[in-house]
Amino acid sequence: MTQLLPLTFLLPLAGTLILALSQGAFGVRGSTVIGVTTVGLAALVTALVSIGFLSGDGSAQNLTLWTWIRVGNFQPTIGLALDGLSLVMMAVVTGVGFLIHLFAAWYLEGDEGSTRFYAYMNLFVFSMLLLVLGDNLLLLYLGWEGVGLCSYLLIGYYYQTSANGHAAFKAFIVTRMGDVFLALGLFLIFWELGTLNISEILVRAPEVWKQGSTTVEIAALLVLGGALGKSAQVPLHTWLPDAMAGPTPVSALIHAATMVTAGVYLIARLHGIFELAPDVLYLVGVIGALSLLLAAFAALAQTDIKRVLAYSTMSQIGYMFLALGVGAFDAAIFHLVTHAFFKALLFLSAGAVIVSTHHEQDMGRLGGLWRRLPLAYGGFLVGGAALVALPLISAGFYSKDEILWQALAADRSGLMLAGLLGALLTCLYTVRLIARTFHGPAASANAENAHPGSGLAHSLPLLVLAVLSTFLGAWLYPGLSELFPLAPGDQTEAGHTTLELVASAIVLIGIGLSGWLFFFRRQWLEAEAQQGLGASLWRLWRNAWGFDTFFERVLVQPFRRIVRWLRSDLIDGLISLSAALALWLNSLFTRSQTGRVRGYAAFMVAGAVLILASLVLAPSAGS
Repeated sequence: MTQLLPLTFLLPLAGTLILALSQGAFGVRGSTVIGVTTVGLAALVTALVSIGFLSGDGSAQNLTLWTWIRVGNFQPTIGLALDGLSLVMMAVVTGVGFLIHLFAAWYLEGDEGSTRFYAYMNLFVFSMLLLVLGDNLLLLYLGWEGVGLCSYLLIGYYYQTSANGHAAFKAFIVTRMGDVFLALGLFLIFWELGTLNISEILVRAPEVWKQGSTTVEIAALLVLGGALGKSAQVPLHTWLPDAMAGPTPVSALIHAATMVTAGVYLIARLHGIFELAPDVLYLVGVIGALSLLLAAFAALAQTDIKRVLAYSTMSQIGYMFLALGVGAFDAAIFHLVTHAFFKALLFLSAGAVIVSTHHEQDMGRLGGLWRRLPLAYGGFLVGGAALVALPLISAGFYSKDEILWQALAADRSGLMLAGLLGALLTCLYTVRLIARTFHGPAASANAENAHPGSGLAHSLPLLVLAVLSTFLGAWLYPGLSELFPLAPGDQTEAGHTTLELVASAIVLIGIGLSGWLFFFRRQWLEAEAQQGLGASLWRLWRNAWGFDTFFERVLVQPFRRIVRWLRSDLIDGLISLSAALALWLNSLFTRSQTGRVRGYAAFMVAGAVLILASLVLAPSAGS
């Protein structure tokens, strides 16, 4: 079955090439069929590979296709590594990715840009699969940059609106900042360890570096910088809400199954380096706790459905970073999987609402949709239950409970308390989202005239993801404890049950409190948000704590001033002078190109006379 592994990424790549070279010859329907089918076949191949792997002894397998570069000791390969971690990631990318592609067939029905859309989407899946399957960091980095490029193309899909292009450019620039740190980290790792092969790195790192040494701390920090950009964690998170400019299936693909989970995967894959840098590992957890709280507060003050879900994604990725920070790598990947299920469900349900209400996504102009859009409403209820970690019946309960327990077992009570507070805030913004979107009177004609979606492409992804967002989805996770060192909570169960009861109580109280506030005290809340402290908090949270303003004033504006100053500096002047001279000479000589034979003959005679004169005068000059 290992021999089938290349097909998982070659099939999406083939779809991209066919669509890109077709120049739209297949039309909307043909392009949709090609885009969806190739990813569906990749998911089928993944299922076959999974069966073969799980039926074996579960040991890691490598498949080297060819040696990419040979420069001295630097000989990276196009090689694939199949183990439990890459298998789980591959299943999420292709499985959830296929459902998103299928839903996009309904969402973009009749869109003339379908060829371009599916070419980008397939390239995205191809890049993400390279990232998770590569057995060396160079191949991983190629996929890493590929998803960055595709995110730019997909976020700016509706390029006719300048704001969308700006959002795409912002995502590209902010994530590139993290990518620079990651590239420097790869250089340092290769310089110190002499290899970029991931399995060899995990073996050599403890042999070359002592725990807590300066070099390993710097290497871990550089890798963390790359992870922060891709996974939208503080402070490189500002691109994520603006990424909502793309079509909703794009938001689902970026925020659920692919790009934002890349940083979590990277840290888990290189766990051996972070274990040697305990201070940096703890910093990972602190950043995760800050991100989950700051994003949860920001989600409370958003009025756009997709922006609420975007900040929710940032918050849930924060939980994964928190788990990584306490050494619970398996728990982080567990939450990554369940999050892919319920967040994809929420985004696709939001897409169903947006299309059904004639592309209205402001919650203030919605309401009264629970009867008109029953399937989308059910998707929000099931996905929202998993998001808040409703006890026992939701997938999110099991993965989030594991994270909180591991934080407690690691004696990181501060991180655990941050996780519990985040759970309460999650209940507040989730219930607010559902209440304002589906309940109360319809606030606009678009809401009053909402029409439910229909067809297999619309209904099947929502139904499948709804099932996976329940406890059944949590049971599918195979567990990867054999790949990672022993987590703190694996050695004891003391206090686990008590924490489960406390966390469950917080969730139930949070649901009850938010239901009371947003169903029965909504007018009072709106009044409080318009005066005094409530108004100040509303502005602060709505502007996401002012990070964009801060970066604009501290980084962007000074950079622009420096650019203006350098426009008139001496070096630029000298370069401009040489360019002006070249232009002047060009204009002088082009005047001789008149197209007149007499003129050309005169130039030829004059040239001949000059040559003869130089020959006659040359001897005398020499004597």
